[in-house]
Formats: sequence, structure tokens, C-alpha cells
Amino acid sequence: MSSQWNINSRGYLGLANLIESPNQDERPDGTIIELLVIHCISLPPGEFGGGHIDKFFSNELDPTKHQYFKKISDLRVSAHFLIDRKGQVTQYVSCLKRAWHAGRSLWKEKENCNDFSIGIELEGIDNKIFTDIQYSNLAMLTRGLMRKYGPVDLAAHSEVAIPAGRKNDPGDLFLWDKYRNLLRS
Repeated sequence: MSSQWNINSRGYLGLANLIESPNQDERPDGTIIELLVIHCISLPPGEFGGGHIDKFFSNELDPTKHQYFKKISDLRVSAHFLIDRKGQVTQYVSCLKRAWHAGRSLWKEKENCNDFSIGIELEGIDNKIFTDIQYSNLAMLTRGLMRKYGPVDLAAHSEVAIPAGRKNDPGDLFLWDKYRNLLRS
């Protein structure tokens, strides 16, 4: 296992491309990371590449570039990590900080999942299969996070979002068994 998959003392992944998002803040004192929330995103929906996700998480999305961007350009959201279709990992928020990825959320009777979770976005949409390299790198990243923070739960955004049904990512085509098998191998 390459040390580049380790999370350093400042909460950063060695091999990640770093684009710092302003959409973050401090976690509550004494927070323990208990959960990884798996999401998916593409901007515009169904299109990949183009750097629009980076701009969205940096509050620099130009609403004149696409009709859909007009609806979301005022949102202030982020994730800790994005794994694009080619497997490239980008980090937007230190794991020590709270990224704004889960919104209103609940896991095991605890609200505000952003407080105690790491948000990982996969570039994709809920009705298209993810790439093999995304699964592989998601497993590598997950192992690195578990080495740093210990055992954590794994959940889909759709499982934590409240009210139920508010989100559906990463969708029915995300292969949880494949992901878990890669974690064990």
C-alpha cells in the first residue's frame, strides 16, 4: 500500500489534487469520525469533466455557462474528496474540518452527519455505472481513512438524507458488494 494513500496529521491525502473550498468550518470539539458518506455528482447533470465540480465547490460556478448552473450557483456546498471518472482524487476540505456535503441528515439516531463524517463524491450520476478505477481508488481512499480514523460506517447519501427520499445518490447502480470486496482484498 503506497503511503500516498495515507491521511497526514493535517487531514490531507498525499496524492490528492488540492483545491481548498471555502465551504467548510470547524467540527464540534471532541468529534470522532464515524461515517463515510458516498455521493455522486456531475455538472451539468450527465456530463463529465470540464472542471465544473471544482468551481461549484469553490463558489466560482458561472451561472451563464449552463441553464442548470443558474439553479445551483448560489448553493454553498463541498465534500472532502472527489474521485473523477479516470480515478483522479481531488480534496477540497481537510478531514479535520467539516465539509458541507450531507445537508439535513441522520445516521444511527445522530443528526447532522457533516459533524462526524467524511464526504466522498464520485463523478457520476445515479443511473450510470461507475468506472473500475473509481471503485479501486474509493477502496484505497477508504482504507487510508480507516488507518487514520479506525473503523467507520459506510453509507449512501440517500441513506442519511432527511427527509427520506430527498436524495438518491449514489444510486442503484453503485455496486456496494464490489466496493466492500475491494476493501477486503
